[in-house]
Amino acid sequence: MSDTLPPCPKCGSEYTYPDGEMLVCPECAHEWNPGEAVEAQEEGLVVRDANGNLLQDGDTVVVIKDLKVKGASSALKVGTKVRNIRLVEGDHNIDCKIDGFGAMKLKSEFVKKA
Repeated sequence: MSDTLPPCPKCGSEYTYPDGEMLVCPECAHEWNPGEAVEAQEEGLVVRDANGNLLQDGDTVVVIKDLKVKGASSALKVGTKVRNIRLVEGDHNIDCKIDGFGAMKLKSEFVKKA
């Protein structure tokens, strides 16, 4: 069965199996849609949110943790919606504009897709 299915994109295991429309890795328990994985690999830049969902330019995300902002008098609060994100290479892989804060860079591990 693993001859026709792609390996797990997270750990590289060749023992993937289908579960409905999704593929599942029995070694790391990663689940993914094979259509989305192909699109992401073609782009070259793969950015995932805290829940493992694939992010794309223009998506809306929600902050999942209070974040201190250097130079600002207040923190970026949990539940803040960030619209029209732009994905970039680097440690902080999301460029965005947030009302009340201006242009910022965020790490994808502190947001979830809305």
